Amino acid sequence: MNFRQISAVERTATMFPLQAYAFTPSPWPAEDEEANSRRMKFFESAVSLVAEEDGRALAAVAAFRMRQNVRGRAHDMAGVASVSSHPSARRRGLVRELLNRLLRQMRDEGCAVSVLYPFRAGFYARFGFVGIPRHRTASFAPDGLDHLLRAELPGEVAWLPMSEGFDDWDGLQRRHLLAHRHGFAVFDDVRSAEFRDGKYWVAVARSGGEVVGAVRYRINRFGGELVADHLLYASPLGRALLLQFFARHVDQVSRVVVKVSTDEVPELWGTDIQVITEGKVERPSDGGPMVRVLDMESLGGTAVGPGAITIEIPGDELVGGVWRLESAEGALSVRKESEGTPAAATLSVGGFSALLYGVLDPVEVVTRGLGEVWPEAVATLTAMFPREMPYLVADF
Repeated sequence: MNFRQISAVERTATMFPLQAYAFTPSPWPAEDEEANSRRMKFFESAVSLVAEEDGRALAAVAAFRMRQNVRGRAHDMAGVASVSSHPSARRRGLVRELLNRLLRQMRDEGCAVSVLYPFRAGFYARFGFVGIPRHRTASFAPDGLDHLLRAELPGEVAWLPMSEGFDDWDGLQRRHLLAHRHGFAVFDDVRSAEFRDGKYWVAVARSGGEVVGAVRYRINRFGGELVADHLLYASPLGRALLLQFFARHVDQVSRVVVKVSTDEVPELWGTDIQVITEGKVERPSDGGPMVRVLDMESLGGTAVGPGAITIEIPGDELVGGVWRLESAEGALSVRKESEGTPAAATLSVGGFSALLYGVLDPVEVVTRGLGEVWPEAVATLTAMFPREMPYLVADF
């Protein structure tokens, strides 16, 4: 078996047949392969690995170079994707070997954390990944926002094709949300360039000349639905301007469907609004995102609460060992201790990642079987890593 990294040009002949069979309707027409080949310029910065036997690719994995905010600090992040294998090669450990190689390489290239969308969460949990919230979807009739039609808001919304609104939409994410929103992630410039020519409208909200909100969307038919991507905004005014824009479609569409974060409360957008807000996690196609830490020392400077503690992460090639974690004026310092140093908690990499991302508290880490925390350490870990729900927008 030959394991190797391939170029973007090679992806069409090696990875595309595996990905297409795994994730798309098949057999696929010849033009699909041609279209995929044209897209490869947007994958030149991705790290793509394949397992080959007798010159034929049997399994593949890839990682996109991204940036993610973790508790207020943006880190280099590996967005794992394109995990696929030939049906005859499944359950031979090829994907496992490729993933181990990929995560090790991305750590060595400077990535502090990694994120993926699983086909089965239990499989990726063995690699140290732990779940974080999937976005919610709010569905409502636009007349539930009719009060906004009468409101005079200090700003305006531009209605643009994505080719014209891309810089504002992308810039809001990079300049504001990546800097301020826990869990938010963006692709590098190479990969994100593909979205510029996407067949979407984009509504861009401005106030005082500044972009304060943006949402991309499509309208499926007259009297149908306005289907929007994530509702992105830098302030409550930005959200209000975008919702007002939705309200102006009251005589054009019957419903608005928009993606929102877990801390959004759409039932409070209007007095008489009737809304269905739901989250869906279903395998294999709608898995909730999962995260893990790749490099402990890179986490230095992360915003944490007061406290100091020594933890042990056993059995992990990338972050295993005994670690001293201290808060110095609200910034995390990380120091590796010698083996055998007493630790107040023994955590799997998934257990520590859950604390870092704020999705589980120490008691939940224990009850989920992700570690052992001595009673006196619960309060310290709770103070240092308070619960804080991450909001991941990027799909890959």
